[in-house]
Amino acid sequence: MKMNTFSRRRFLIATVGTGLITPEIAARAADTASVKIVNPLVRQRADAQIFRHDDGWYYMMASVPEYDRLVIRRSRTLAGLRDAQEVLVWRRPESGKLAGYIWAPELHWFDGRWHIYFAAGDGDDKFHIRTYVLSNSAKNPLSGQWAFLGALETPWDSFNLDATSFVHKGVRYLCWAQHEPGIDTNSNIYLAPLAGPTTFAAKPVRLSIPTLPWEIIGYKVNEGPALLARHGRLFLTYSASATDANYCLGMLTANEHADIMEPSSWAKSPAPVFRSSPEHNIWGPGHNGFAVDEKGRDMLVYHARDYRDIKGDPLFDPNRHTRIQVIRYSADGVPDFGVPAAIGPLADT
Repeated sequence: MKMNTFSRRRFLIATVGTGLITPEIAARAADTASVKIVNPLVRQRADAQIFRHDDGWYYMMASVPEYDRLVIRRSRTLAGLRDAQEVLVWRRPESGKLAGYIWAPELHWFDGRWHIYFAAGDGDDKFHIRTYVLSNSAKNPLSGQWAFLGALETPWDSFNLDATSFVHKGVRYLCWAQHEPGIDTNSNIYLAPLAGPTTFAAKPVRLSIPTLPWEIIGYKVNEGPALLARHGRLFLTYSASATDANYCLGMLTANEHADIMEPSSWAKSPAPVFRSSPEHNIWGPGHNGFAVDEKGRDMLVYHARDYRDIKGDPLFDPNRHTRIQVIRYSADGVPDFGVPAAIGPLADT
């Protein structure tokens, strides 16, 4: 498919509308929230990203069931995100490019600005999914104006999504999922250093292809990468298979001193590292991220449903809820995610 001509000029996207929550109202609500984490943390929010910024606030972005807008919430505590009001920062246009499904946003601060990476489909083809970037110079991302920077300049004009960014040894990288022409998969995992928000400083490399039996149930999928750097190693988790009860997490591991742009530096887990829990009735955990709680403990952020059977297409079932739980480590420093926590208060918070 050939990409339509798309203007590279920046245009401002204002947060306008009747009844929108202001940053001040959102902050007050979050500050008065409980400190006890309860799962689900936030209902009907999938693909969640949660992190604590240098300003002391926890920020959260996620896909909404309508797949039509980008919202941010923040709180002084992880638990407070549950009741924090959302601020609308961008809504898809009524037609044209970016008027399709809006998925998996992530918020990142670098080069003195906030950036949102998100996936969007065309109005005429909602599954013509590409990655786009917004930018905002305000210190508080719930305020200011968001400028459209354009599409991520990937190696192929093909389905791509789930971009995440991290810094390793002073270099900022982008990791994402994409369909590579000529490979019979829905999406693979790719990595490249960034030259700018939408451009790469080197040719991207493919880190993972779905080939194992648990990665190809329903669809051949590796997507939703997330990085955890601990104990001299890089742990890159990803989601696999269809977004139903078979959805699960795999993990790639590399030594922190290895050349992470060399695919052979990464070893893939032979089995899922996190999967459905019939005992707790939690199904299809995936599209995870990582956060650090107020006690300094590493936390696993993910979405899942609290029932197994879905009527119709899983994509249109709204009940993927954001969940969070403490990460344990084995004696040799490898993360042990355990099983999805039961519904209710988290035992160790």
